[in-house]
Amino acid sequence: MSEKSVVSSPDAPPAIGAYSQGIKAGGFIFLSGQIPLVGNTGKFAQGMIKEQTEQVIANIKALLAAEKLDLSDVVKTTVFLASMNEFSAMNEIYSKHFTGTPPARSTIEVSRLPRDARIEIEVVAQVRS
Repeated sequence: MSEKSVVSSPDAPPAIGAYSQGIKAGGFIFLSGQIPLVGNTGKFAQGMIKEQTEQVIANIKALLAAEKLDLSDVVKTTVFLASMNEFSAMNEIYSKHFTGTPPARSTIEVSRLPRDARIEIEVVAQVRS
């Protein structure tokens, strides 16, 4: 049975509630969904979907960096959008960051996200051996 440990970074929004920023287990990192909160300030990122996507990815990068990983280690993302009409704008920013061999991805429109965010992204990354 593999051990599990908490993944956290002071440069990403803290978990509020009964969850961790991320969990490391079985050779993978599972990051909780990130919304566009600015680091650990609790302030919401200004702007529309492009700016919110940039902030979400910055939060993901901070959590990965805490484990000495980067976006190239991500194997799967799930993107939750408040409106599928914003897919193209989100994808423009997302594609800028996930280059080379991009991870598998699901994109889902949802009726509402925490703090009325336009986007939330959860990530699974492979731990380097």
